[in-house]
Amino acid sequence: MHIVNEKQLHLLRERYPEGTEVCLDHMEGESRMSAGLKGKVFCVDDAGQIHVHWENGSGLALVPGVDQFHKTGNPEKKKEKEEPSR
Repeated sequence: MHIVNEKQLHLLRERYPEGTEVCLDHMEGESRMSAGLKGKVFCVDDAGQIHVHWENGSGLALVPGVDQFHKTGNPEKKKEKEEPSR
């Protein structure tokens, strides 16, 4: 299980607010989740998992540091400023 601390959780929630568009590169152990699949973030839970409404109807969460994905857009509600990498 991937554990995040409070600072990492705060940064994840800032970086992936509700409505953020993401694209899947690889999801560990999920063959039905193909590369290129797109979705929209609906929350980041207390464990740091990024929950997404995927275009294939799935609601599987992304696990940062395990799954590979990238942002394709920012939420319409508010403008996001990018944080530098660790």
